[in-house]
Amino acid sequence: MRPATATATAVTTLLGAGAAAVAAGRYASDAALKAAPGRPLPTDRRLTVHATAVRRITLTRSLTALRPGTYGIEGPGVHAVVGPVVEGAESTADTVVRSLERITHGTLEPGAKVRLTPELYRGDPGSALGLEYREVEIPGELGGLPAWWVPGDRDTWVITAHGLGTTRDHPMNLMGFLSGQQLPVLDITYRGDAGAPRSADGLGHLGASEWRDLDAAIRFAVRYGARNVVLHGWSTGASMALHAAAGSPLRDRISGLVLDSPVVDWQTTLRALAAARGVPAALLPLAVRAAQGRTGMTSAPLLDTALADALAAPTLILHGPDDTIAPWGPSRALAARRPDLVSLHAVPRAPHASMWNADPGRYEETLRRFLTPLM
Repeated sequence: MRPATATATAVTTLLGAGAAAVAAGRYASDAALKAAPGRPLPTDRRLTVHATAVRRITLTRSLTALRPGTYGIEGPGVHAVVGPVVEGAESTADTVVRSLERITHGTLEPGAKVRLTPELYRGDPGSALGLEYREVEIPGELGGLPAWWVPGDRDTWVITAHGLGTTRDHPMNLMGFLSGQQLPVLDITYRGDAGAPRSADGLGHLGASEWRDLDAAIRFAVRYGARNVVLHGWSTGASMALHAAAGSPLRDRISGLVLDSPVVDWQTTLRALAAARGVPAALLPLAVRAAQGRTGMTSAPLLDTALADALAAPTLILHGPDDTIAPWGPSRALAARRPDLVSLHAVPRAPHASMWNADPGRYEETLRRFLTPLM
């Protein structure tokens, strides 16, 4: 082969390999960056309904079905709420019996395929909880953001932001408790949610851009009477709260942060989501590089940036060692780095963003003690 021909062949081969790598990286990053709100996380394994009885449901035995606590359970056309495993109930080596607290809609038939979800309620704060509320719209930088506002007597508001795999229904788990503390609650949607604008690139940024919608919610709250706000976020909603605490022009109005399963290292979370959706391990580094190029996200975790040092508000982190989507190591590191402001409460045997579900009573008592001096 003549030198010129050999060189052309080599260049073509390299360009082809490079194009393939780019395409593979985009495919792998799509598994995390294009996850639709409310779509089950890939780690949420499907269960089979074997039988139902009065306040009982029999499911396929697995680590998922044996989780402690209270969860929503959903499948095509059905949503219900299950409580803890029923001790002493008749089961087999392949099944487990849990309490069945209520069926929100649909029917649970034997053979149905369902998943556990941290969301216990469907609807709105009025229909689901009997709470007075208003549907409001927050002016965001990309357009109007629908939100629920539950009034309260205090001038400290709690602004809630859901995370991966859930919707604004998720914070309703805590609305009854927060309303009982006379705290107004502003439960927001943000870019990419149903009814909210999409980002220009159509991708999720794991909190790195979405936090500006949370900042808009802070401005809204202050405009309508909030003296201070507490930001309560789950998953990427928690990373949004961290960004807002460091970058919001109104960060002096943030009197506290509650971070449930925070995504502190987005690269780890992206790799976990992509791997759980079946992306081969060899493509995971390409997925990270593709995501960084497509979104402009920094390669450094939040803990390695100025965000940790910029914290000025008391912060409560609720996280668990069994979280496979946002490992709790960075949460422990953040608490160790800022012991003056950050307290960490470990919740064992709880999946991502389900710290309340694993032990509602303990979660709410921990939250009550944290919020009391901030009211």
